[in-house]
Amino acid sequence: MKNITHKYETERTATASAFVSMPPELRERVRRRDTEKGDALEIARVAAVMGAKKTWEIIPFCHPLLITRVDVDYDFVDAGIRVDVTASAVATTGVEMEAMTAAACCALTLYDMLKPYDAAVEITYTRLESKRGGKSDLGPRQLDPPLRAAVLCVSQAVLDGKKDDAAGDAVREQLERVGAELVVDEVLGADPAALSEQLIRLVEGSVELIVTVGGTGVGTDDFVVDVVRPLLDKELPGVAEAARSYGLRRTPRAMLSRSIAGIAGRTLIYTAPGSTSGARDSLTAIIAELTHAVDVVRKQQRGGGA
Repeated sequence: MKNITHKYETERTATASAFVSMPPELRERVRRRDTEKGDALEIARVAAVMGAKKTWEIIPFCHPLLITRVDVDYDFVDAGIRVDVTASAVATTGVEMEAMTAAACCALTLYDMLKPYDAAVEITYTRLESKRGGKSDLGPRQLDPPLRAAVLCVSQAVLDGKKDDAAGDAVREQLERVGAELVVDEVLGADPAALSEQLIRLVEGSVELIVTVGGTGVGTDDFVVDVVRPLLDKELPGVAEAARSYGLRRTPRAMLSRSIAGIAGRTLIYTAPGSTSGARDSLTAIIAELTHAVDVVRKQQRGGGA
């Protein structure tokens, strides 16, 4: 089964269709809801809902999802009945299999209820019509030209060679996903003044995104947030809230992060946690929106905005 642990939840919707061909007289019988086993349309509708909910039990590598919507529509045409099923969920993976399974179950139920009347009844197709949500619509995307980024690891232990920069590696990996050009990659020690000076230089330069790593906790030497906040012209509290919310679903220690995000001049700054998992999880949750924010700033520049 594919690991979707670190994917973020979004609203996912998919529509699938199936077609049941039949003679015109049988189609009209179904329209009149006059079949021996009961109302074929409503029974098939229930089958579709059940199929969507139980897809993970039928298809081996499908994940169990909390389905929030299953709509079934029928279209009576000359050759038979077309079934359209739309399924939705707020999930970390798509619902196309749920929609297709629902459409198939609906068509199979119609077939079962109608086959005693005419051997010509046939299911001619089941297919996906559309899907939205997730990576295809909201996932990380690469900007053109590439996003210009800087990573500043703030750790005396890393600077002294006593600790690996694993958290920084996690951040760099996420920046690679959006094709960012890493123009500055630096390790700083426990010196608030040095951090402030470097941030000001980067903001005054051509860097579009700065990610600091470490110094966001409750310790006496966790000063990064306190240095960054005065430099921001516009804070973006939702970014840090999203990162913490994502982290809290994985570890309660995420609540101790004081991470912030905002815009200084034309540069977006995010203060990532110093733990490897914290840095990885926070960037996983917000990298797509950080990229979007940089794109918005770029468009404002081209339009003459601030």
